[in-house]
Formats: sequence, structure tokens, C-alpha cells
Amino acid sequence: MAPPPLLLLQDVRHAIGTTPLLDGATLSVSAGERLALVGRNGSGKSTLLRIAAGEIEPHGGGTRFLQPGTTLRTLPQEPELGGHGTVWDYVAAGLGPADDPHRARTLLAALGLTGEEAPARLSGGEARRAALVRVLAPSPDILLLDEPTNHLDLPAIAWLERELAGMRGTALVLISHDRRFLGSLTRAMVWLDRGVTRRLEQGFSGFEAWRDQVLEEEERDRHKLDRRIVREEHWLRYGVTARRKRNMRRVGELAALRRRRREALKPTGTVRMAAAEGAGLGSLVIEAKGIAKRYGDAPPVVHGFSTRILRGDRVGLVGPNGAGKTTLLNLLTGMLAPDEGVVRLGTGLAMVTLDQKREALDPALSLAETLTGGRGDTVFVGGQARHVIGYMKDFLFQPDQARTAVGALSGGERGRLLLARALSKPSNLLVLDEPTNDLDLETLDLLEEVLAEYAGTALVVSHDRDFLDRVATSVIVAEGDGRWQEYAGGYTDMVAQRGRGVEAFAATGITAAAMKVEAAAPAAAVARRRLNPAQLHALGALPARMEALGREIAPLRRALADPTLYARDRGRFERFSTALAEKQAALAAAEEEWLALEMLREEIEAAG
Repeated sequence: MAPPPLLLLQDVRHAIGTTPLLDGATLSVSAGERLALVGRNGSGKSTLLRIAAGEIEPHGGGTRFLQPGTTLRTLPQEPELGGHGTVWDYVAAGLGPADDPHRARTLLAALGLTGEEAPARLSGGEARRAALVRVLAPSPDILLLDEPTNHLDLPAIAWLERELAGMRGTALVLISHDRRFLGSLTRAMVWLDRGVTRRLEQGFSGFEAWRDQVLEEEERDRHKLDRRIVREEHWLRYGVTARRKRNMRRVGELAALRRRRREALKPTGTVRMAAAEGAGLGSLVIEAKGIAKRYGDAPPVVHGFSTRILRGDRVGLVGPNGAGKTTLLNLLTGMLAPDEGVVRLGTGLAMVTLDQKREALDPALSLAETLTGGRGDTVFVGGQARHVIGYMKDFLFQPDQARTAVGALSGGERGRLLLARALSKPSNLLVLDEPTNDLDLETLDLLEEVLAEYAGTALVVSHDRDFLDRVATSVIVAEGDGRWQEYAGGYTDMVAQRGRGVEAFAATGITAAAMKVEAAAPAAAVARRRLNPAQLHALGALPARMEALGREIAPLRRALADPTLYARDRGRFERFSTALAEKQAALAAAEEEWLALEMLREEIEAAG
């Protein structure tokens, strides 16, 4: 018999104004469970978490039960440290009579804080670290964490993963956009969609395929019942599967870009360099030779760094907070002059920067006014006129949001709006500083698709390892002492070549031991220098299998395209629908397996 839950929400109904948000949602948390709460921005995840914490009452009813004596702590998406003189005062206020202050001091030191800092002077990352210490120090029975990795650098994220993994007796409920973080820590999924929760007793690795299956079943039911669904809502929900499958096919394109980048990073002789200069005429975006920058008598932030970035490259910049990522970015884009060396920018460079602080958005303007500049209903994208409603739909906004004030949008919606506005401006160089903050998984898929289709070059500063794996053709890493090194491929490729992940500098207090777990798997992969016989056989057989599945899918699609089929022969319609779903799933799995094997083969050949 299963133990009773520590926390139980049943039939929770809640609305904001007249807009329903939760419509019969449930949430059950047992001792030691590891749950991920996922859903689109604005679906009510944070609200459900606040109801679970007892911070607000649901307007439309529902029950909340917390086992007597259960301790619960909540990390909000935007921690409020006001009213406290020091960070230690803020942390100590969260401790109970039986909690150990020494553990809180130890956690502060591990995260690079002394406790004497003034809350008003903390950066976003420092405030997030202080808030984490406040909720982790008591070792509660239940931890509710809303976007815990926002504003954290890679060493802090790795440290947090280890810390949460070690809290075996604590139940976790996580809201996060970080796929790698969710995959490491969660064992069950709660999907909040259109006010209703669905639960999957698997970790995050199985979630997206399960979600797609649920949506495909709903799509079939829609045909069976011949319901009328608003077109925009239909696209928002069921377009998720199509976007994800397109993104998987683009993995092959990304592999080709990485091969090109790997060749560009190899040491070259005089003759080869001359040929590259001639062939690359007009394609050069940024060339840096021996650049260096220091401030006063401090150690150099950048020292002796060189790179050559071409049109179409997607270059990630990673490193701990304080490494100098912004300084290097400003040097590469010509916003800051180097103390030594030279930076050459391509002719006709048109740069657009995504402001992740969201300071560029006027909260009083409507969504449509922000996109059009207050001039009519037209947005010019790539020289083409687009109606603002149609352009909004590309970024998952619904038509009735056109007159919504920016100040009323959620954090994720503001992130999407900034992305939409940035991409509406003519550019051939995108500079994205932490673009994934506050974005839901569907919007991340959309951003990856946009970057895959973008004809220009992108420089991306990010702490999201999975995102870098999906979009980057190379990664520039802070090595310490002002040294930066570029590696071909995404974040996992970098770890495999480097033998370790991104360590914190000594001043941050997070040691390199925090990265051992992350480095272990890629390091083992480097040691495997050849494909086994089964992998070789699959690599040769899968293309024929994919071609055969494509031939089998085509007639099924043609048959189901007949709008009269369901009325004429319901049984045949259902058989064809089931067969199509099965063969599409088989094709997607075959594509993923082939691409993974092909990329592994290329990595082994490059390493050899």
C-alpha cells in the first residue's frame, strides 16, 4: 500500500480576473518524490506552486492538505530580500528553532557569499544564491522550486544539482526550463495544460514523446467528434509536435555546421589560409587576433585570444560569473576597444542585441504597439510586410493579446516579445545574452527553430547546457587568467574535448569537484574510440529503414487527407490514424538514432 502523500491538492480552480487559469488541477507529493511541473508560460505553474505552499487561496475552490508536522520551503521565481540588513539576516529568518545555522553558513560559503552583503546591492545571481541557501539550509520535507537555475552560472547549477540529489529525504517539485537539470533530478512529471494536470510516472527524458502522443490523440478525437476548435488555439497546441520533429531533422544540419567549424578551428598552413581568405570573401563576420583587455592593475580579463567567425556560425560563450563574458562579447562586437590586438568586423554588419534585462520594454505599451512601434498594424520582417497579428502567432501569442499591456505579461511572455521584436529588425548578427531565462519548453523549441533558420550569425551567452548542445556550432570557454579557448560543437562536445566542464574560479567558493559528475559521462565517451558492430550495422541499415517508413507513411497521409473518410468509414479512419501515428513515431525514432550515431562517428574520426 502506497504511503499517504505529504501534500495533496485536489480539484483546484483559480482565475485571474475573468480568465480561468486552473480548472480542476491536482497535485500529490509523497516523501522523497522528485516531480517536475511543466507547462507553457502563463499556464499557471507558479500560481499552482503558490497554492501548494499555502501562500494564496484558490478563488474557485479546491482542497489543500498538508500532513501535520511537515516542513515546506518555497523558492519563488523572483525572491524578495527587502527588509533585511544583510544576507545573513535574510537567511536566518528562514531557519526554524531546530535548524542548524552552521549548515546555512556552509552553504553561503559554498556559493561564494559571506552573509555580510547588503541585499540591495546583490546582482540577480547573488540574490538567487542567497534565496537558495534560505530554503536549502533547513533540509525541509518538501521543497518547491520555481526556476531555481535562473541567473545561476554553470558551476552553481552543477553544485545545485549535486546538493539536491543528495537530499534523499526531501521531496522536490521543480519548475524549470533547463532540460538537463530536469533530466538529472526528476522521476515523475506533472504537465499543466489548459487548467488541467496530467501525471507521467517517468523522468523528463520520456516527457516530450508522451506529451506529443497525448496531443496526437486529442487531434484524432477532434476529427472523430468533428468539433470546431479555434484555429489559433489548435496551432498553439498541436504545432508543438511538428516543431519538435522539424528541430530533430535540423540536428543533421547542425552536424554539418559543426564539421565546418571544426575545420575552421584546425591549425592551418600559409597556403590553406590564403585559400580560406579567398573563398570566404564577403562571409567574414568577426576576426580577432591576439586581443587583450584588463581593468587597472587587476589580472587580465581577456589575454591573447584569437578567433575567426563566419556567416552562419552560432558561437556560445560560457564561463562562471565574473569570468568576463560580457567584456569578451563587447570586444568581439566592436563595442569595446582591446588594449592589445585587433578586431576586424565584416562589411555591412547589422547587429541586434536581445536585452534579457527587459529594460527596453515599455510596460505601458500594448503588445502590438511594441512590435509595430505604434505605427499601424504592420511589421516589416526581412523586408517583407507582415500583419502584426500573424507575426504574433509565430511567437505563440494569441490574437486577443494584441492590446494587452506589456506590464501584464508574464516573464516568459516578455522574453518571447523581446525575441519577436529583435528578429523583426534587419540584422545579420544576433547577440543573445541569456536568451533562455523564463522561457517554457515550447518557446525554447521555437527559439531553436528560429536560430536554425536565421541566415546570419549568432553569439549566445548561456548557462543552459542542453540549449547550447542544440544550437551551437562552437563554444568559447573561460580557462582562467584571461585565457579563452574555442571548441567545435556544443557544450557536451566541449566537455568531451576538454575533459571537464566549466569550473568556478577560486573566488566564487564553488570547487571543481562540483563538475565531476558532469564530466564523467563525456570523458567516458571520449575513451570509446570506435563504434561497436551493432552500431555499425545500425548506421548502415537505418537509412533504408527511414526511406521505407517514408514510403509507408505517404499513402496513409493521402487517405486521411480525404475530409469524407471519417463519415464514410469510421473503422478505416481509425485504423489509418493509428497506423500513421505508429509509423511516424518509428520514423522519428529512427531519425534520432541515425543522427546520434552519425554525430558519434564524426566525433570519433575527428578525435582520431
